[in-house]
Amino acid sequence: MAGLDSLIHLLDAAESAAPVDAVRALTREVGKRLRAYSVSFLVADMSGRALVRLVHVPLGSVEPEFGESTPESADRAKGEEVATTLPFDGGPTERVVRSQQLEVGPPEDRDGRRTWTVLAPVTERGEVIGVLELVLPKEPDEDDTAEIGALAHLLGYVVIVNGRHTDLFEWGHRTRPLSLSAEIQQRLLPGPRTCEGGSFTLSGWLEPAADIAGDTFDYSLERDTLYLSISDAMGHGVSAALTATLCVSALRGSRRRGASLIQQASNANAAVREHATGNGLDDFVTGLLGRIDLNTGVLQLVNAGHVRPYLARDGEVGVVALPSNLPFGIFDHTVYARVGLELRPGDRLVLVTDGMLERNAENVDLPQAIRASASLHPREAANALADSVLDATGHALSDDATVLCLDWYGGNDEIRSTSAGADVMRASGPTAG
Repeated sequence: MAGLDSLIHLLDAAESAAPVDAVRALTREVGKRLRAYSVSFLVADMSGRALVRLVHVPLGSVEPEFGESTPESADRAKGEEVATTLPFDGGPTERVVRSQQLEVGPPEDRDGRRTWTVLAPVTERGEVIGVLELVLPKEPDEDDTAEIGALAHLLGYVVIVNGRHTDLFEWGHRTRPLSLSAEIQQRLLPGPRTCEGGSFTLSGWLEPAADIAGDTFDYSLERDTLYLSISDAMGHGVSAALTATLCVSALRGSRRRGASLIQQASNANAAVREHATGNGLDDFVTGLLGRIDLNTGVLQLVNAGHVRPYLARDGEVGVVALPSNLPFGIFDHTVYARVGLELRPGDRLVLVTDGMLERNAENVDLPQAIRASASLHPREAANALADSVLDATGHALSDDATVLCLDWYGGNDEIRSTSAGADVMRASGPTAG
């Protein structure tokens, strides 16, 4: 029962602290338990291309050699909170994020003492939350690394729970300001952008343009069903964000009432149409709705005037033959039809918005980019596809660019080989990308 007593002690430490201090309290207890010189929590940056040192707890006399941030040295400060951005550079922290495996650095001599730095991924069902960093006075053995991995996993849940009560982690996560429309847009996206299930892995990525906020994606997992969607509201700024809000809310509301895919589409159409006609607007939304039977792999799709999805199968990438219905909000009582597609183990389905195909990105060969990213986890693949468009447009998107990437492994009896919140067999290689 010693392990249970230790777990209870750690949870009590987090729960006894205020939400803004819960992660610091837990990391301090972890550091003390392992006799660390220091312990830090690095939260994933919203760009997907960096980590942000948000919590740093010095525990040994060799500080501040280990990089403690102060309001003067940090990239950002808000009251007592400081945040330092560490861009990915192919080094240890990026390797840990991509490979989802704990890494022990070589010994270093600091202030006359030999130290070892341990980096452990903080992950929940494949969603990268950040990295736990410990500086230790001795090289960790196998039991130590197993304990650190488990504690990092526990830390992920503490972040998730306390993030419901404070903006601290959201503030650390954001290294760029958001417009009002982008703020609305972010609230429409699912909390975790990645989900690993037994039979699938799904991840979405949204690269916002300067004055557009109409793109969204969503998913929801039931016992034997996975729902997914991607949509693009026409217009700019807050107007597009509000139209997107109506559409996503209508889809979620009807889905949560147990409505069929066709009913969900009809309800979204009615909501957008009523708003447009009631306010003398020409608003409409294109979208793709999907429903996957996790036992059979049969995918039902409804296309509301949206860009057709791509299917990567056996090394080839093609566009899914999918008839197009009218976008949501064009006419009252539009009739929507669905089409079935049987997924096979090893398939990758990629849904995009037209920002991925915009004029300025015409030099991007999207099928080739999908093939080139085939070995990447959907999390990194979606990011890499967005990067290809950013590079082609000189980082000056004229429309939001959104990707939703799904890998299919087989029926619902498939089991994840999990380690601290991720299936390392599905992860990208440590030098991927």
